[in-house]
Amino acid sequence: MGEKTKGSDQNKVMLVIDENEYSYYALMWMLENLKESVTTSNLVIFAAQPLPNYINVFAAPLGFARMYSPMSTTPALIESIQERNKKVSLGLLEKAKSICASRGINVETFTEAGDPKETISDAVQKYKIKLLVMGSHANRTIKRAFQGSLSNYFINNAKCPVLVVKNPE
Repeated sequence: MGEKTKGSDQNKVMLVIDENEYSYYALMWMLENLKESVTTSNLVIFAAQPLPNYINVFAAPLGFARMYSPMSTTPALIESIQERNKKVSLGLLEKAKSICASRGINVETFTEAGDPKETISDAVQKYKIKLLVMGSHANRTIKRAFQGSLSNYFINNAKCPVLVVKNPE
């Protein structure tokens, strides 16, 4: 899904958006602080559709302990989850596109299913992105300790400059 707004030979800025408030803060920050760059470049907004999580977490009756159990998956369940993820991603993109349009900025939007690190990396190369903009998920300390943050991954591995917008809270 997408619409071309300017010539494909121009610089492209890509914003990664998700359900987290930090990505919308990054969008608003970018529109306020990089307005000239955004209006003279192609602005691309990308939403990764997460893959279905096949692990169900059940709370144990004794409190903090948790038991992990593989979920019985069927093709219909997987398809249903993927369809839901696609609808959420398309809704996020529509909201972001509307915010940009209200400021007179046209954008190209798209979404892909898969691991966010892979889909974002692929999009940066495919669309020849010159600047990647992401919101910082500052409150995910525990998850970050185990998996590493998405923004940190791209700071170290992206094929273009990365701007991480941190919410001032």
